Amino acid sequence: MMAPRLPQLFLDKMEHLLGAEFPAFIASYGDSRLYGLRINSLKLTSGSWRDINPFGEGEGMPPIPWTAEGYYYDEKDRPGKHPYYHAGLYYIQEPSAMVPVELLGVRPGDRVLDLCAAPGGKSTQIAAKLQGRGVLVSNDNARERTKALAKNIELAGVRNAVVLNEEPHRLADTFAGWFDRILVDAPCSGEGMFRKEESMIAEWEKHSVERCSAMQRDILRHAAAMLAPGGTLVYSTCTFSPEENECAIARLLAEFPELEVVPVEARYGWMPGRPEWAAEYGTDAVQTAMHPLAGTVRLWPHRVKGEGHYAAVLTKRRSGDDQAGRVGEDGHDGRKRGSGERALNAEPRDRRRHGSGGKAMGSGKPIVRGPERSSGRYSEPLRKAAKEEADPLAQWQRFAEENLTAGAEFTGVPVVYGTRVYLQPEEMPSLDGLKVVRAGWFVGEAGSGGKFQPSQPLAMGLKAADAVRWLNFRADEPETLRFLRGETLHPDAERMNAAIPAVSDGGSRGGKDELRGKFPAETVNTKGYTLVCVDGYPLGWGKYSGGMLKNGLPAGWRRM
Repeated sequence: MMAPRLPQLFLDKMEHLLGAEFPAFIASYGDSRLYGLRINSLKLTSGSWRDINPFGEGEGMPPIPWTAEGYYYDEKDRPGKHPYYHAGLYYIQEPSAMVPVELLGVRPGDRVLDLCAAPGGKSTQIAAKLQGRGVLVSNDNARERTKALAKNIELAGVRNAVVLNEEPHRLADTFAGWFDRILVDAPCSGEGMFRKEESMIAEWEKHSVERCSAMQRDILRHAAAMLAPGGTLVYSTCTFSPEENECAIARLLAEFPELEVVPVEARYGWMPGRPEWAAEYGTDAVQTAMHPLAGTVRLWPHRVKGEGHYAAVLTKRRSGDDQAGRVGEDGHDGRKRGSGERALNAEPRDRRRHGSGGKAMGSGKPIVRGPERSSGRYSEPLRKAAKEEADPLAQWQRFAEENLTAGAEFTGVPVVYGTRVYLQPEEMPSLDGLKVVRAGWFVGEAGSGGKFQPSQPLAMGLKAADAVRWLNFRADEPETLRFLRGETLHPDAERMNAAIPAVSDGGSRGGKDELRGKFPAETVNTKGYTLVCVDGYPLGWGKYSGGMLKNGLPAGWRRM
């Protein structure tokens, strides 16, 4: 691989910083870039991935050491073209970009903010660690970028996320002290991406280090205000500049004395942060906070199998807290946790759901009823209320009764914006006045004549066992590609609800050991919405009638 032409100003600075390591650093730019993917543990386990993994030769794909779900792949594998990508079974992600979420220490039930979230790789990683419990708020201030963010979250089958399009200071007004975990993967000058994307070199001078530093300082200030006592904040960049890394953390510590660095163990070729660079490139205001910076980490491309990254883990002290622990191999800081940790946010919250929800959601106020849900059906009081006051909710209820099984389980507060129905995480405060891109799990939209239109995100968040009708194809069958292209199919009736093979870690990809024969033939073969799957994993909806399956895959989700 030919090394990219790097700006002379950048070269001079890196030679000054790295000294004797500079030749090895520059030599790494002549190496081939590395490719990684991370399997989606919301949909499959490592065992089931081993059963179906179509990539790699011989021993398969080498694991990425700092992420249990991460693997290196060869460029010729082209995983973005495989049907499994369209089933949301993995996310294609640069290997070192998987580090910040691993350091965040997310656990099921946490309230988590991904503040600069687009295009969504780290949000899907967070969601997998939450395993459907707790709340994920994914935000990006760039309107266009939230489209990719929302789609990647939906593709991964995430049910407990809200997607916002706001500036940090606007979020701080709503979420003061609310989050257990906050990730700030900050916009930066992108020096660590020069090898991966040569276009970043052209952008380097336009997005100056000074401009990015000012932006990062503002973002971190508001992030700190939204962190709950005892909570964890991870700051990361894909740049090498001390001004955007050690200096940014030093300024934050000086401004917020309740924050402290949680030292990260230097493993896998990671290197400690450089306090002396904060002294050299910072100002007098940051000197007193300089020494803890050795507990932050730098990933250099000549030392790890990945691109350049910087990460710092901080915690907000509770009153009486001892000094922070060290971040260990599991990404947690070693402090004892128990039932009392969640109690720090246990005050009653305002459970109303009002406001316009921003341009993306339309101008009407959402209609909401309480989170009464059991065995895939709403309780009788909610059903009556929906029929009386909210036709979209009544339509959703009828759709669920006719097309989803009694064993399908849903959580969340039903929220209606215009004709769209969402299931919103139950702990959310009011989003009044915020620009909302997705108010929760988008399950579908009320249609004319009382006909509910199920959404693609609903399909991606289900298992085959949740649907009354499913149609399963193998990844190598022509019908799979035809469905992804948006074509109409004519499946044999015997293919409807046919058995989905078991996997090595128990159960089946459809969610139960045996799915065939679960419904009488007259139910299976009658017309209705059908969940189309590849090797047991949903791809989208089709509408079956008389031996014909009308394709329901939206245009933006098709493989052209």
